Amino acid sequence: MPAAMVPFRGIVFALGSALLFGASTPLAKALVGTIDPLWLAGLLYAGSGLGLTLVLFVRVARDGRRNLTLPRADLAWLALTILCGGILAPALFTFGLRLTSGAAASLLGNLENVMTVAFAWFVFREHRSARVVAGMAAIVAACIILTWPTDARAAGGAGAGLIALACLGWALDNNLTRKIAGNDATLLAAIKGGAGGAVNLTLAAFFASQTPAAGAALAAGVLGFFGYGVSLVLFVIALRELGAARTGAYFATAPFIGVVTAFTMLGERPDVAFFIALPLMACGVWLHLTERHSHTHVHDRLIHDHPHRHDAHHRHEHAFPWDGTEPHRHEHVHEPLVHAHPHFPDLHHRHEH
Repeated sequence: MPAAMVPFRGIVFALGSALLFGASTPLAKALVGTIDPLWLAGLLYAGSGLGLTLVLFVRVARDGRRNLTLPRADLAWLALTILCGGILAPALFTFGLRLTSGAAASLLGNLENVMTVAFAWFVFREHRSARVVAGMAAIVAACIILTWPTDARAAGGAGAGLIALACLGWALDNNLTRKIAGNDATLLAAIKGGAGGAVNLTLAAFFASQTPAAGAALAAGVLGFFGYGVSLVLFVIALRELGAARTGAYFATAPFIGVVTAFTMLGERPDVAFFIALPLMACGVWLHLTERHSHTHVHDRLIHDHPHRHDAHHRHEHAFPWDGTEPHRHEHVHEPLVHAHPHFPDLHHRHEH
């Protein structure tokens, strides 16, 4: 594959998303002792929603962009992502986090990546090659080594079960978001954070035992903005360019990042398993980075609306004055096309093999 064809932007965004989310888990663990789990879940997502809403206002004021709308057909998918990933998953996760160590919670979070890839492969039928499967297997093996036996026992049955259910919710969210990833990523993340945060904060106001102190609440909001909001924006862009399975594979580095953060900030120490898992994790990511996939494929006629540049898949006329700015967004038509080139299962290459 020519270097220009490798979707480096998507890869960087996926790894950036993993970095922010992975570091947020042990940092959230540090807040569990001072904030009720339900308040914490609400504050993390409310911080994400409010922060990204401010980003949208600044962007509109600066660039004059007014096309921050969602197609009606995408609203049902968005509602499902909010339910799974913005309401249920964070509440389950913060209650589970109360019963686990920071490192163990981070490592158990890899279940999200395994479930995301499994849904993408077996439900949404994304293409998988032997190289991609081997890479994912290496990443999963690394996390199994890291959690067995010490961290797995430390997690405890109840805490591990709650975190596993949270990972299921986020995995469903990831694959459902794939359906609407063509929309503005910041807008999607702002809506999800705002709605999810509002629901859990309302529940906390009725059922949680104590209102958090202002300083702790602010810390949770800031952590939510970066660890959940900015991370989600990067994840959505990566989904658009890489597909759910490959994005999930890169995102599988998040638990490893969480463990490193727990070691450096919570005073936990690495053991032999950590150094055995490190090369496996690196090997898995390398296998995905060096994947090459090319064959003759068919693009059916398609009408949709998403940010785009006038590349090989966007050679269309405009029915309105255009100043040449790219990327730009408007409803456009893809005419039927048959060609061969290196590609990933991005927004325009979700075809059968």
